Amino acid sequence: MTSPSFFIKELVNQTCMQRYNLSLEHGQISLIWSFLVSIFCIGGLVGSLSIGRFTSKYGRKQCLLLSNLLTISGAVLMLLSKTAMSFEMIMVARFLYGINAGVSLSVHTMYLVECAPKRLRGMVGVTVVTFISMGKFWGQLLGISELLGTEDRWPWLLAFNGFTAVLQLLTLPFLPESPRYLLLDRGDRQGCEKAIRRLWGRDGDYGAEVEEMLQEHAALQGVRSHTVIELIRNQSVRWQLLTILATFTSLQLSGINAVYFYSYEVFRAAGIQSHQLRYVALGTGLCEFTTSIACFMIIESTGKKMLLSRGYLCTAATLGVLVVTLYLQDQVTWMPYCSMVLIFIFIFFFSSGPAGVTAALPGELFTQSFKSAGYTVGCTVNWTCMFLLGMLFPLIVEHLDYFCFLIFLFFCVFTGLYVWFNVPETKNLTVLEIAAEFQKMHKPFKTPPQEIQTVYCQTKL
Repeated sequence: MTSPSFFIKELVNQTCMQRYNLSLEHGQISLIWSFLVSIFCIGGLVGSLSIGRFTSKYGRKQCLLLSNLLTISGAVLMLLSKTAMSFEMIMVARFLYGINAGVSLSVHTMYLVECAPKRLRGMVGVTVVTFISMGKFWGQLLGISELLGTEDRWPWLLAFNGFTAVLQLLTLPFLPESPRYLLLDRGDRQGCEKAIRRLWGRDGDYGAEVEEMLQEHAALQGVRSHTVIELIRNQSVRWQLLTILATFTSLQLSGINAVYFYSYEVFRAAGIQSHQLRYVALGTGLCEFTTSIACFMIIESTGKKMLLSRGYLCTAATLGVLVVTLYLQDQVTWMPYCSMVLIFIFIFFFSSGPAGVTAALPGELFTQSFKSAGYTVGCTVNWTCMFLLGMLFPLIVEHLDYFCFLIFLFFCVFTGLYVWFNVPETKNLTVLEIAAEFQKMHKPFKTPPQEIQTVYCQTKL
């Protein structure tokens, strides 16, 4: 939305002039623009709240297929908005895009993690963020004026999501349903084994993987999928729930959006011309994409706990130094270059840790009966924080300027320390083994047997 923002604001003003013969003031246009941007988060919140029920009833694959219809409908509205002189069509399309994003972020991650063997589960989970980063980069690339970022072609830029939705709609039917869903939710062992052979190859021996699923199936025998309220009330998964709340909250409040916001100011202070800023912004998107690929390659050897805690603590340190360099930017001539380097360092640590690991956490920390509710909670927190940040961030910047980074620094430090002291390593562990590790770390204090005193009472007749 950044590249065609000028043309969309022009459309808003022209629409009001044509309908009501009214020229909007700058503040009124900004208010409508803010709603156009924020309604995507509202749609994402609606989508994330609906996934629990639908994924348990219809399965992961069917939910992904149906959500593509929303994206295609939104793309058609985007394409026709300029011809129809209707910015309301963009609002509706953004809302539909948001619902699709809210559903897909959870269901797509759930589907990939459940389809992957245990030894590749972490790597496959990171691919979600890798392709999100690639989507951001392609959006920035297509948005330059040489491609689709022009007055005539910007509707095609906003409708480009429809092409990816059509691609998934044509290819996903050839893939099987999640093996874990087939066995643990439907009790279809034959369908589970058939899906495993299609996904992992027909010649391998997957008896150990199926045996682990059967053990979880036996542990969940007669247990239905839990709701969000039941997840919150259940004490046996209390620390898993707190982990999801902490990591998904800090994912948005880590300062990544603030860093991108100040990047243009830093690049401009470093001497980069205004008309070249969009090309430099491509460098930030490319840095995020390549770092997520690096995270994909090292996650199984390093472990998720280390990547999360180290990522948050290093981003906190980077934010602290960035505040100092921004403060000295007008006093020291070479300080803007330090700020520019720190921006890329921050993106590196964020993409290689929190961004790469967080999305797949609910699928690894919760058993099958709590999994849908866990994704619902995590994604609801994510979209709520994104919406609130989008509404409040301009006010925070207005009053605190670059000292707003200190707020995000607090969240990074808190989450980094929380993960280090309260979350076990999940590498090469099953869901039941991870649950046992949580219980071992947080088992209640018990009096040692040698300190227990027994008192006998005796009476004589």
